[in-house]
Amino acid sequence: MNDRAAPLMDLETTGSGLCLRLRGPQTVANARALAAKLDQQPDSGAVELDLTEVGRLDTAAAFVLVSFRDRREQAGQEVTFTGLRAGHQSLLDTVARSLPSPTTEPKTPFTFTDALARVGEVIAGGVKFILALLGFLGLFLARLARTLRHPSEFRFTSLVHHAGAVGLGAVPIVALMAFLIGVVLAFQGSTQLRQFGAEVFVVDLIAISILRELGILLTSIIVAGRTASSYTAAIGSMKMHEEIDAMRGLGLDPATVLFVPRILALVITLPILGLVANVMGLLGGGLMAWIDLGISPAMFITRLVNGTDINHVIIGLVKAPVFALIIGLIGCHAGMQVRGNAESLGRMTSSAVVRAIFAVIVADAAFSIFFAQIGM
Repeated sequence: MNDRAAPLMDLETTGSGLCLRLRGPQTVANARALAAKLDQQPDSGAVELDLTEVGRLDTAAAFVLVSFRDRREQAGQEVTFTGLRAGHQSLLDTVARSLPSPTTEPKTPFTFTDALARVGEVIAGGVKFILALLGFLGLFLARLARTLRHPSEFRFTSLVHHAGAVGLGAVPIVALMAFLIGVVLAFQGSTQLRQFGAEVFVVDLIAISILRELGILLTSIIVAGRTASSYTAAIGSMKMHEEIDAMRGLGLDPATVLFVPRILALVITLPILGLVANVMGLLGGGLMAWIDLGISPAMFITRLVNGTDINHVIIGLVKAPVFALIIGLIGCHAGMQVRGNAESLGRMTSSAVVRAIFAVIVADAAFSIFFAQIGM
């Protein structure tokens, strides 16, 4: 008999279900056809598989039969084998024991203790991160003081390069952003103030909002997205390629060569970018006030000079070096945390941007509370 012939199967209906009588060899050659015929059978009632007339039976056909039985039993149907020879029974038992059994871990309810543990982990991670940043701050200040004592070690060329990349490269996007923010503030403010006949106070709204808060805050957020990611990518790539280890082998201090020029460039250029944002924001607000409210540029400037306290400008500019220090420290710290693969580099780059923006916003909130307490 040809083993590659399709398996013969007779179907009989009994009082309790189906009786499938298999005949002929059941081997790997026709296991697929056997599985197809078994799957075609109706899935209601008990099933009896009669193997009395089966000659050869190998593991492939046994796997098909055992899998069929398991599927039906999981659906709540009874499947029995009859007419088994001793060798067939042993083979079916061996295949059944060899099938992998799915393991499901018991689901434990999420308790209040688990919630406290999660909160504790988050707090511990935040404290650890803050301590690491403080360590980087101390390292930066120590290396900066060293370069002041030994000017020959200062990387002036690197400082100029990073200042150009961080400051000059960000001027277009910062100027456009601030201009549009001024336009939006003037438009929205005029819509609300017109209801009370107080359109002229839109100048005060624009001036205080931009000079005190929005100008430097939004500038810092843009710089955080551009610079924190670039610092992390550059330093992380150097660490991946073991360039930092090579620098140490050459007797060069990575903190002096990599951290000090980058962070110092941010501290120098961010206040300048803040001034650019202030000017462009006032320009956009003045233009929209002229178009929408008819406030002439001369009247806008007069109201701006007479009604705006210089403290608003000072408060905005005082924040800039602190924001720059935060962004630079987070970017350099994230770069040093990169491991030796590209996945780690991408994860730390995105993490640096998120952390830098979050830290800048938290610092701005702290500044607002501080200046409110001292009456500024």
